[in-house]
Amino acid sequence: MKTLSILSTKLSAWVLHLIGRGGSMPGSIGCKVDANILSKLKFNGPVILVTGTNGKTSTANMITDLFEKAGYNVISNRKGDNLKAGIVTTLLTHAKLNGEIKANAVVLECDELNVRHILPFIPVTDFVVNNFFRDQLDRAREMEQLIDSIEKVLPAYRGRMILNANDPNVVRLNLVAKNASFSCFGMDENKYSVTTTKEASEGKFCPKCGARLEYSYYQYSHIGKFHCSKCDFQTPEMDICLKDIDLDKETFSSDGIHYKSPYEGMYSMYNCAVVLNVAKNYGISQDCVKSVFSHAPQPAGRNETFTSKEQTCILNLVKNPTGANEVMKVIEKDDSDKTIVIVLNDREQDGTDVSWIYDTFFEKIMKDSTKEIICTGLRANDMALRIYYGGYKGPLSVVDTLDIAVKAALATKRTTYSIATYTALLPTRNAIKKEMGL
Repeated sequence: MKTLSILSTKLSAWVLHLIGRGGSMPGSIGCKVDANILSKLKFNGPVILVTGTNGKTSTANMITDLFEKAGYNVISNRKGDNLKAGIVTTLLTHAKLNGEIKANAVVLECDELNVRHILPFIPVTDFVVNNFFRDQLDRAREMEQLIDSIEKVLPAYRGRMILNANDPNVVRLNLVAKNASFSCFGMDENKYSVTTTKEASEGKFCPKCGARLEYSYYQYSHIGKFHCSKCDFQTPEMDICLKDIDLDKETFSSDGIHYKSPYEGMYSMYNCAVVLNVAKNYGISQDCVKSVFSHAPQPAGRNETFTSKEQTCILNLVKNPTGANEVMKVIEKDDSDKTIVIVLNDREQDGTDVSWIYDTFFEKIMKDSTKEIICTGLRANDMALRIYYGGYKGPLSVVDTLDIAVKAALATKRTTYSIATYTALLPTRNAIKKEMGL
């Protein structure tokens, strides 16, 4: 059954490639042929699994680049097919018929709810957890339920866990992973740290004793330095601690060496901290790390900038309060006159519950320099109502058609920021490129 599973996956992937398509269907076929195919594969070298609410794709891709620059032959699900079927597709299409993976390093991005379907069945050497935030309540449910699904498979895990030391919801995993080793990354207090926060926060209570957590400072949301008011649960010592944070220059230091982040925002620097942590664990040189940071591709919709003549448009994906708040901070830094287009959909991939927009500080972009806000998408009216309730005094409109909304925004000749949910991202990107002639 193993050989047939691998063969059928390879064949279906080849057929899809011939007709110009990809996707995770081949992995679904492989699993139907042999439900236990993952446990029958043979791996050579590190197997790194990356999960968390925000930053999975960027982090996994930079780790992949890191190993490639260090001379490894790496396979990875770079395109973000991070559910079980997508991961099986990646592995089986790069496997010999005897089940041996044709690489000496494997880096896999994994959806949080799918960790339980992957971690127990392949020999993961490093389990990376970036963060946990509220996300898509209709699919992921409450965050406590999501974390519980991961905790249930950790007691038997014997590899290394690479954890965000500034997220209590991540640090709590070491309470149940008794057979694992740990390596932690995080960020030191800096000029952007705050002692109080109004952002949606899920790290309020100790997972060990239930008492309230106390914070020395916050970086964003519930990310910061914490300790329990009653027991010994606290921010652990960090193997990698970022210092000298400069969000204007996008620079930081670690172990006395200065780096430039490839992406904007403090949250992106945490992704860089993971790369430094992995490099340290595997003895990969800082030259390789710097090369990864300097050549990291800009993911579609992650502060993606389009320019044409005198027109500039910046596109960002939003999908939950914490990620959206970080996008708001990036836009807030720009004091030039701007037009903002917000595309809010509620399809299954977006999350059908859009109440998260009321936990997002859209007020940060309601500045005098924001000359107009245009709302479109399936839930455009809901978005416009949120902006209205936020107290925005400038021109606010609802446009039924995405192309018309983008055209109207670009016609202002101001810098345009487009903010789109998951299913709206590619259509928005295409509308921008079409209108700008790119």
